[in-house]
Amino acid sequence: MKTVAKTTVQKKAKPDASPSSLLAKDFLKQLMALQSDDELRKIQRYFKSGEGQYGAGDKFIGVRMGQLFALAKTFMDMEPAEIEKLLENPIHEARAGAVSIMDFQARSRKIPASRRKALYDLYIDRHDCINNWDLVDRSAPYVVGGYLHDKSRDVLYKLARSKNMWERRTAIVSTFFFIRQGDVDDTFKIAEILLRDKEDLVQKATGGWLRAAGGKAPARLYEFLDKYASTMPRTTLRYATERLDKKRRAHYLSLAKL
Repeated sequence: MKTVAKTTVQKKAKPDASPSSLLAKDFLKQLMALQSDDELRKIQRYFKSGEGQYGAGDKFIGVRMGQLFALAKTFMDMEPAEIEKLLENPIHEARAGAVSIMDFQARSRKIPASRRKALYDLYIDRHDCINNWDLVDRSAPYVVGGYLHDKSRDVLYKLARSKNMWERRTAIVSTFFFIRQGDVDDTFKIAEILLRDKEDLVQKATGGWLRAAGGKAPARLYEFLDKYASTMPRTTLRYATERLDKKRRAHYLSLAKL
């Protein structure tokens, strides 16, 4: 009888998702494989990293954000000590990966309270590494806001008065978690502190978060604008009134002095 040789079908190996493989060096290796010169050119036009600009000295390699987020999700169980290694990396996309991993963990309902605190502590302690608007916006709402929702929020008021513009942005951006719960008090209070801020990226965040809070509590937003529209930065005012009806928005913008 003629023997028919069996054909061996090789299955594609699945990504190693065991805890021992969730190391910063492995993330970086996979991140570098996603590098794109075309994407780098786009990023360099988008982020201001030249001398004297807000992101001066920031180093980019060129990785699409969608690819970076997908990679971060495969590493979402990474331990805080390894995440900190990514935060310390001079490559912007590595730090973006770090805060994305932190965000994925903070959003998970399975995460224990001890890990939520560890992530929060890491964010606050290493804010020196969270030094661009996208890094703040990617992680502050759940890593900081989500942790503080049932605790004292005094730290946000301290951050709002910081000399560091990214810490001030964290103060207002973190309140997004509260806004989603219908709690807008801290957003309006912190916005008052930031109304004299001279940094464009803090003004935009303040206006954007006022707008979001106004979506939950329109009367509070009108009251705030009645009081401050004539003295707040025009950038903040434009962002805060963006979703108002044309007549009401025109009224508040007409009050702006700057």
